[in-house]
Amino acid sequence: MSDTFYGSDFEALEAFDPEISSVLTGELDRLRGGLQLIASENFSSPEVLTALGSTLSNKYAEGYPGRRYYGGCSEVDKAESLAIERCKSLFGADHANVQPHSGASANQAVYGAFLKPGETILAMSLPHGGHLTHGTKVSFSGKWFDAVHYGVDKDSEDIDYDEVERLAKEHRPKVLLAGGSAIPRLIDFARFRAIADEVGAIFWVDAAHFIGLVAGGAIPSPVPYADVVSFTTHKVLRGPRSGAIVCTEQHRAAIDKAVFPMMQGGPQMHTIAAKAVNFKECATPEYAAYTRQVVANAKVLAQGLGEHGIRPTTGGTDTHLSLHDLQGVLVTGVDAEARCDAAGITLNKNAIPFDPQKPNIASGIRVGTPCVTTQGMGEEQMRTIAGLIARAVVDGDADPEHPVSREVRAQVTDLVEAFPAYPRPASA
Repeated sequence: MSDTFYGSDFEALEAFDPEISSVLTGELDRLRGGLQLIASENFSSPEVLTALGSTLSNKYAEGYPGRRYYGGCSEVDKAESLAIERCKSLFGADHANVQPHSGASANQAVYGAFLKPGETILAMSLPHGGHLTHGTKVSFSGKWFDAVHYGVDKDSEDIDYDEVERLAKEHRPKVLLAGGSAIPRLIDFARFRAIADEVGAIFWVDAAHFIGLVAGGAIPSPVPYADVVSFTTHKVLRGPRSGAIVCTEQHRAAIDKAVFPMMQGGPQMHTIAAKAVNFKECATPEYAAYTRQVVANAKVLAQGLGEHGIRPTTGGTDTHLSLHDLQGVLVTGVDAEARCDAAGITLNKNAIPFDPQKPNIASGIRVGTPCVTTQGMGEEQMRTIAGLIARAVVDGDADPEHPVSREVRAQVTDLVEAFPAYPRPASA
């Protein structure tokens, strides 16, 4: 079990708290034993995990490098300064704030920087691919601000830019927001910028899902167009579970004050150090090649599922994820997720545009290729995976002992043994 924690003393934890140690080993076994196709997940490197498990977790460091409210911050100042400079360099940004605890925290800070309660934001509708923090009623963003939503064109299933422009002119939002959690196609940042300028709005991009592809140069960057870009540092980026913000020099002070002291107190310095490690990883040629493979794999997987009758919305993908309509195979999203889970395939049910089902049932599934690409899989394996998903969804069952579940799970086991997650050390 010594390989569960890279750089940490797992044996000591196992002796002291066997219940929690069994959870950790159980999760590692789960990752190694199945296909992880949730688009918002990835496998952080051993180096990132080592920084996360470090003594930097102990340090209270309210404030910013050189301007802390506590003493003893000389070492953590170095870590945060490295993270800031590496983030700026990676994305070509004027300024970076690496303190947000999560993507939602980063988004909350952007609201705090630019909006007062009751002011208007124009963002993508959640059922059409947006995000909870983009003005949905159950979120703080929908409770505190006047949220107007645009959607996708019914024919193309891509963002309806004419509707964005019409709503922007009608409602004159303070902030125009692009981005979401289920958008397979590239976003036209130049068009959004032009609309924002026309109505005098701040242009904000929530790049949480695709920022890793930007870091590797696999897709165009929003940074040259946006006033502010928020993102998570996991997903394709493959860092620790956290968030960050980059912005123009003009908005540096507003963003920094909104993160601290407005929205957060002490930053998580171990996580910030892990972000610094991750940003260094992302500046390598190997990472750039990885992001190109993520996109290539996503295209093949989307096409393969389509060939099995599980239609990709928008006709395919330009990114790391694809969204699929199950109505043609007469299966709901919730049933497809359960059938895949029984067969060792982890993905998620997802609403599709103009979905006739309730969100907790859904007519679609969302699949992503970050994890399997990290494992070293390529287009050939994506074609195999498409067939396994289709077999589980169409002919399978939520019962792990169903014959199809067992058959698919056996093939999944063969595949992940050939391309393991977190390969065991040679001595293990």
